Amino acid sequence: MEDIEVIFYIEALSNEKKLLERAIEATVESLKGEKSIEVKDIFVGEILEEDDEELLKYSGVIEARIAGAFREIALAALRYSPAIVEVLKPGKIEITSQELMNIMGDVAVFMAHLMAKFGGLAVYPKLEEMPEPKIGYSRDEIESMIVEDRQILYRFVAEIYDKDEESARINMAKALAYEGCKINKLTIQRAPDAEKKLLLAAEVLSDFETLFQLMVKYVPVALSIMEPEIIDVTAGEIQNVLTDISGFVQELITRPLKKQLMDKSNTTFKLNP
Repeated sequence: MEDIEVIFYIEALSNEKKLLERAIEATVESLKGEKSIEVKDIFVGEILEEDDEELLKYSGVIEARIAGAFREIALAALRYSPAIVEVLKPGKIEITSQELMNIMGDVAVFMAHLMAKFGGLAVYPKLEEMPEPKIGYSRDEIESMIVEDRQILYRFVAEIYDKDEESARINMAKALAYEGCKINKLTIQRAPDAEKKLLLAAEVLSDFETLFQLMVKYVPVALSIMEPEIIDVTAGEIQNVLTDISGFVQELITRPLKKQLMDKSNTTFKLNP
């Protein structure tokens, strides 16, 4: 697989300027010490102050131009969670299904550690208001989606929680459709020795970006990419995927801060009605 070159725009925020300076310095040193990726250059912008902000009034941006294999760049995106990722080259890469499964496994392990600390990511609007999607497609329909629509056919198993198997089957069918999947098969089983934990087994088709989003949200215990054997991925798709997974990490690690801001807002409202 050809190496890719990208720019990470890493945003740093703090309510104390000295803390922010030290955090930026630590991030720059960490980037310089990377062994799995090539760090071509690093630019650190000036620290800016927002007078209207009581919390996180100081901000700074690090621009890091890096190169490496897609797997290593994806893992770096998880570690540094840049606000924006810009892909410089190449315009397209080819990934084998086995390579992609290996990458997904590494990403799932990383996300599982974060979710154990901060909670899950799969949140949906009111699913009861959504229609039940079609489940099951003919071989001709599947081939057409793979060849003409550049869809990927894959199976995965994930742990979920619901009150019973039937409601879980309906809810997960709607959730997967909401994510952008075409569902070929879907089953729900009670996990061994678990009161509320269920096992979702699904065979779906989706584009490359949706596959990544789904795997990051559900951190499956098993994944098998069935077709195609070679997956063409454009620079735009890589850029979107790297930005998406970085955003998911940011969403998880900033939850405590968002709660603090919400609590402060509610307190202010009560004190100053």
